[in-house]
Amino acid sequence: MRTAYQYRLRLTTAQQATIDQWLELARRQYNYRLAERFNWYEQNRCDINACPLICYLPELKDRPDFYSQKRDLVNSKKRFPEYKELPSHTLQDVIARVEKTFDRWLSGDSNGKRSGKPRFKGQGRYRSIAFPDPVKPEHINGRFIQLPKIGKLKLILHRPIPDGFKVKTAAITKKVNGYYVTLSLQDSSVPVMTPDVPDLDNTIGIDMGLKSFLTDDSGVEVAIPQHYRKAEKRLKRLQRSLSRKKKGSLRRKKAIKRVGKAHLKVSNTRKDFHYKTAKKLLSHGKHIAHEKLNIRGIARTRMAKSTHDAGWGQFLQILSIKAERAGLLAIAVNPNGTSQNCSGCGTKVPKELKDRLHACPECGLTLDRDHNAAINIKYLAVGHSVGKAQATSYAIAGVTEKPALYPIG
Repeated sequence: MRTAYQYRLRLTTAQQATIDQWLELARRQYNYRLAERFNWYEQNRCDINACPLICYLPELKDRPDFYSQKRDLVNSKKRFPEYKELPSHTLQDVIARVEKTFDRWLSGDSNGKRSGKPRFKGQGRYRSIAFPDPVKPEHINGRFIQLPKIGKLKLILHRPIPDGFKVKTAAITKKVNGYYVTLSLQDSSVPVMTPDVPDLDNTIGIDMGLKSFLTDDSGVEVAIPQHYRKAEKRLKRLQRSLSRKKKGSLRRKKAIKRVGKAHLKVSNTRKDFHYKTAKKLLSHGKHIAHEKLNIRGIARTRMAKSTHDAGWGQFLQILSIKAERAGLLAIAVNPNGTSQNCSGCGTKVPKELKDRLHACPECGLTLDRDHNAAINIKYLAVGHSVGKAQATSYAIAGVTEKPALYPIG
């Protein structure tokens, strides 16, 4: 079993200065190694449809990869002695990040999904450094953790490290409200749970939306909190104050910090809501079926702000991780037709986005649009046709149920 715990650090002024310096050195190394790859790519590429007859051929160079750039760190330390202060494996992790982001741009990840072109990190944009070596048990003593070349760091141990878990890696992250350490824990003695085969009795279907955050197949709704929209007025005031400050001044730095803290609070409250909602859903001990949403496409429409505010992508990622640890499944189904088809008889009932009620002219089933979609999602997840929904108690023709609400928190 692999999990991660994050603790807040209480650092001295000298330790803060050291970490800030390390972050800046890591940022410069990241940009330099990324520029090496871009230079090689531009000098060795050739357009398929427009190749010139006469062109200058530069001296061919080997393609930079993780191992060649890692070997070149020796030269970096000779030319810039300050790099000797960083742990060697921490510097190698910087190159590993460059390798990962560059390959995902050219080749894509394991699913073939390509990322955008990597960008150089501006000042203050490189916020975390990793310590890939395992942390020995004797290096965690009470409220102190000892890391290479920086010594003992005081942390707020708000929850103890479980017995039997080993600390595989550590990473220090700088946020607007302080410094944090993330410990990656592993316990090989915890068995991997094999989930049961999804069926009608052990599966819950949910439909994500903007009217309500989600609706399950029994009609229970979770209200959408709209964290960003509620904080928008204050964020607007803080951003307006920031725009009036002179660039490079101390007051501008303070204003930037105030804006960052306001955004961090919105992010933290949204994440807390997602974790509580996922826990509430999984407390039933059933698999969760949801739509395979094209969130990036929806975020390009007029619903962009509301989509980002809801945070569907983060919630589904949390739900998938928590379901796996509980020995359950988070099943993504094709969303085509889930809102249009009747869950009682399968008849297609065309509806526009403004139509929030499903009324089937064939079987007379009347349900909330999202409730109907959640039922269809459930039956698609277990491999049954939507006609099976007629056998359930909540899909009675001509009956409209008043949805309940999940108590969150």
